[in-house]
Order: sequence, then C-alpha cells, then structure tokens
Amino acid sequence: MASPANFTGILLAAGRGRRFDPHGQQDKLLQCFSDGTAVAVRSAQHLNAVLSQICIVVRQDNAALIREFQRHAYSPLICCHADAGLAASLTCALAATRDSAGWLIALADMPFVQTETIHTLLANLHAGADIVAPVFQGQRGNPVGFSQKHLPDLMKLSGDQGARRLLASLPLTEIIVNDPGVLQDIDSKDDLRLLGNTASSAN
Repeated sequence: MASPANFTGILLAAGRGRRFDPHGQQDKLLQCFSDGTAVAVRSAQHLNAVLSQICIVVRQDNAALIREFQRHAYSPLICCHADAGLAASLTCALAATRDSAGWLIALADMPFVQTETIHTLLANLHAGADIVAPVFQGQRGNPVGFSQKHLPDLMKLSGDQGARRLLASLPLTEIIVNDPGVLQDIDSKDDLRLLGNTASSAN
C-alpha cells in the first residue's frame, strides 16, 4: 500500500563510489543482483513500494545510471553540484520537494533495506515523530526520516556528512527493527557477494 504523496522518499545516487573503484571504471550502483536488477534500481523499488512520491538524485555525468533509472520508468533529478558532497545532493532533492510534509532519506547503495522497515519509519512520521532512524542490534542505520519542521536546518547542511550532524544534535526517535539491511551497503567489491552475482553490471 503506497503512502499519500505528502511524504517524499529521497534516494541519494550521486556519489562516485571511489572506495569501490578508485579508477572510476565500475559503478557500484550498476552492479546487478542475480535477477539482473541493478543495485540502485532495487533501492529505488523498495522505497517506491512504500512511498508513492520519490526523488532520485544523480550526477549529471552519470549517463549510464540515468539511462538505467529511465529504463525502469524513473525520472531522476540531476544534481549539478554533486561532487561538493552528500549534502549537495540532499539539499538539491529537498529544494525540489520542499512542499512535502517530510522525507525519508535513503542511500542508493543500500538495496537490502526491507520494505517493512520503510513502512515502520513512515508510520512513525505520520504519527508525529520529527526525526526517525532504524536501529538493528544496537547500531543505527538508514534510511532516516525528517518532518517538514526540520527543512531549514537540512537546507543548511554542507560537505559530505549529510544529515549526520542533525541526528547527533536533535531529539531522535529510534525504531528497533529486525532488519540487517539498514546497516548493509555496497562499499567494496567484496560486498558484491551479497548480490548473489558478482560478474555482471547494467552498464
């Protein structure tokens, strides 16, 4: 069941993934699961299964990823200043969706987050929580959610830490989940084993 469009899911897919491939030859977001679905597309699908309105942010020079999203009927938002850091992508998406009641902010390299977790986070926002984050076995993960009241502070973010500073300084509702996916990202080539297929990409 999709949510009303007054909450927006933001998927940050504009990084260069230099830790995965310092030479920039392989895009971790285009690595595929055994069924052929790219990492970034799977992340978008999980977010979109819960939120009817999502905003996917990509770099302007990542033509292959843009095409892959479009192939799955998504229209990504181009961030011209993505190399300034994660916050640049986030504020780009927030500016484009500033009328939303709130946002769930997800990372495109975390395709294992369960839709049930996303449902739970969104339900807590609907119930009045201002900031929500999932916790698995004592560790806080992603995605994180913010109500509209935090838009001014979010728009002031800069650099590569995203919303981490706000999470550390403001009251936070932690949601205990049975979902290791909130901690699992595709950060190195060793992580490709999680996909069940380490030999293909959507390039």
